[in-house]
Amino acid sequence: MPTTAEEEQAWSAEQLARPVLVPRFAVWTHAAPAIVLGCSQRSLEPAVRERARGVPVLVRPSGGGAVLTGPWMVSSALVLPPQHPWVAGRINESYRGLAQMFVALLAGLGVPARALPPADVAEADARLGPTVPWACYGSLASWEVVDAPRGRKLVGLAQRRQRHGVALVAGTLVEPPDWALLCAALGAPHDVAAMQARTVACRTLAPGFVTAARYADLLREALARSLRDGGFSADRAPAR
Repeated sequence: MPTTAEEEQAWSAEQLARPVLVPRFAVWTHAAPAIVLGCSQRSLEPAVRERARGVPVLVRPSGGGAVLTGPWMVSSALVLPPQHPWVAGRINESYRGLAQMFVALLAGLGVPARALPPADVAEADARLGPTVPWACYGSLASWEVVDAPRGRKLVGLAQRRQRHGVALVAGTLVEPPDWALLCAALGAPHDVAAMQARTVACRTLAPGFVTAARYADLLREALARSLRDGGFSADRAPAR
């Protein structure tokens, strides 16, 4: 069942409110659009809410740029104990295991993708033209998942670290997002073309790609399998 951005944010906050002893994850689809601002963008909320014209706007506790959730995106959150091998090293390296899982999942669905090594980020960003600093999907970061032919963002990654646990968050673009909606709400309609140039949807690369609901099911299976193979039992959140 589709969820709201508010419910998604509440789940992650609840998981990190106590020590994380075993991995937990949740995967969500979205029936309607919502705009999620980074905590550093809190001062923009009143103006964004006014321009969004009824689209929900909220601020998450972590940093980064604005995210547009909606029917085009499948979101997921994976909460891990601090000693889990995926997150026990340097911050940027914490994305690597999750990114490789996404690459394998997408390859099996006919989408050629790769995880972007840190050394390749600057060149890949420059190749796509001007960045959009205020948007999460407006620039590239270490180990984010991009399409193999052109390096456009397919899966955006973020994390929130606390002493007793780490949350890794991902959003897969299954369908082309309504970037015009997001750019208008942020007062930057001129950035639509850049957002379109820097991102790509799974269905654009593979016209026969599965529905968002089916992809969400496959992602749940892939997360459970990856955690199991890594020697950790996954304590799954209720399916949504």
